[in-house]
Amino acid sequence: MDSVRSPEWPVAPLGGLAANSAAARYGTSPGAGPAAGRTGPPPTDPPPPYRPPTATPGAASTPDPVDRPRATPPIPVKILVAGGFGVGKTTTVGAISEIAPLTTEAEMTSAGIGVDDPGVRSAKTTTTVAMDFGCVTIDRSLKLYLFGTPGQARFGFMWDDLARGALGALVVVDSARLDECYPAIDFFERAGLPFVVGVNAFDGRLALELGEIRWALAIGDHVPLVQFDARDRLSVRDALLVVLDRALERATRDRRA
Repeated sequence: MDSVRSPEWPVAPLGGLAANSAAARYGTSPGAGPAAGRTGPPPTDPPPPYRPPTATPGAASTPDPVDRPRATPPIPVKILVAGGFGVGKTTTVGAISEIAPLTTEAEMTSAGIGVDDPGVRSAKTTTTVAMDFGCVTIDRSLKLYLFGTPGQARFGFMWDDLARGALGALVVVDSARLDECYPAIDFFERAGLPFVVGVNAFDGRLALELGEIRWALAIGDHVPLVQFDARDRLSVRDALLVVLDRALERATRDRRA
């Protein structure tokens, strides 16, 4: 077998360029040509440092999220839902409240026979022993907090505390049992609190006409008298808006005076 001989490269003089360098093989001097794979001369100046873009003159700048003004919370308004026993106060609050209403219902027992009479048309088995509470947002600037009063006369001592800070009241009336609402109307007339009489249409009808109810209750024309359904959310909303209008009218009159 023939032996393979390596090429006879010239021996580089001591201290000279290596004999197997690129300059010795191809006759080029160091740095004379471009590096392999590069199509152009290398950049002579380093790239400029990064700077964030600046806002265009005249363009609206976006404020920092931390500096954005916070939304103003809605104004709280306290409204009472009052009336006699079994007229639909708890149903009214529960129909429109955007939260699960707070109720203080207790089972009616035989001890209440002859004392608490919800009427022959009622299937009521519980009664409010303290108050009902619910809330509803009217818009971004107004939120109603509803406080339902107990209907029995023995809980009347709580009405003064519940009425404190209220701007108005909705007195719920059963047209077939008008005698149950007399104490509530007397209370708000003495307190000077704006109120609206809302006749609850049980089974969708009234036992008396609204004109007859106004005469029987002996309320003036300045007191709004409306018909509503305590089970219907929109109907309750309309009745509460009348209460707000009444309270606003009263506040405007007091401010001018």
